[in-house]
Amino acid sequence: MNEGSEGERGTTERVLTLLGLLQQRQVWTGPELAGRLGVTPRTVRRDVDRLRALGYPVHASQGVGGGYQLGRGQDLPPLLLDDEEAIVTAVSLLLGAGGALTGAGDAALRALTKLDRVLPVRLRQQVQTLTGAIDSFDGGRTPIDPDVLMTLARACRDHLEAAFEYPSSSATGPRRVEPYRLVASDRRWYLLAYDLDRADWRTFRVDRMSAVASRTWRFRPRPAPDPAPYVQEAVTTRAYPEQAGFLIHAPADTVRAQVPPSAASVHPRDRDTCELRSGAANLDAVLMHVAMLGHDFEVLYPPELTARCESLAATLRSAGRGSGSPSASDLPESN
Repeated sequence: MNEGSEGERGTTERVLTLLGLLQQRQVWTGPELAGRLGVTPRTVRRDVDRLRALGYPVHASQGVGGGYQLGRGQDLPPLLLDDEEAIVTAVSLLLGAGGALTGAGDAALRALTKLDRVLPVRLRQQVQTLTGAIDSFDGGRTPIDPDVLMTLARACRDHLEAAFEYPSSSATGPRRVEPYRLVASDRRWYLLAYDLDRADWRTFRVDRMSAVASRTWRFRPRPAPDPAPYVQEAVTTRAYPEQAGFLIHAPADTVRAQVPPSAASVHPRDRDTCELRSGAANLDAVLMHVAMLGHDFEVLYPPELTARCESLAATLRSAGRGSGSPSASDLPESN
């Protein structure tokens, strides 16, 4: 490497070190930074200008208490992490992706796949050790192996085929897929993938997979359905032998707040109505849940569910008359 390249590398390393220092505490004086970097205050000023050119908002103020301060910009620039910070961040993201942090799954997994690109091999074992030593009593999302989640996330990111064992109605067998996207519900993680043996898109529950491995074959991504709506329809409707649709006379946001996304999908019709779609082995259960939402509704399909509504209404009216209930005079007096 020539002398010019050595000088450029030294400057780059020094500027990155300066950025790390500015991220560690709120204010540094010029002499303090010069002493930490082993350069003159004039060099510090030039390096600060280099950071500004890269988009980092470094502010400078004069007088007592003044100095250099890393401000907040319009865009999020890269952060520099030391070994301890990287380990703690990776462990926190793994817990969030695995469901220990409520509602953080999707964002945690996206951030984790970015960190995975740059995390040194020497730190991976420490991350795995710490993750294995932490548990949660939160009973929300079904727990899964973080290594499985990361294997699938890498395969989605790098367009690599994946293989795993998966149970069906008859037996557990091998599946070969082109993984497209991991999707989190309020309870579980799902993989949207193109099943190579069945030549169609499929949704897989990650907690049901075993022997998960990323293959060496890369694939060209094919046109895919919108991941979140496709998976939600698959797990709330298409997975069941019976499907039902209802027109709810209430805003979609109101109904979504009452119905878990893993139980039904809600689609707005207009400002005051929405369509609820769900499936079940027994549609009476779906009908009861819809009735208990407390809104006026109409059955859209199947037609036979209308007759079930009338039968249920008759049963409730009969129960409401209370013909077999004791009157108030028949009840024992309380002391």
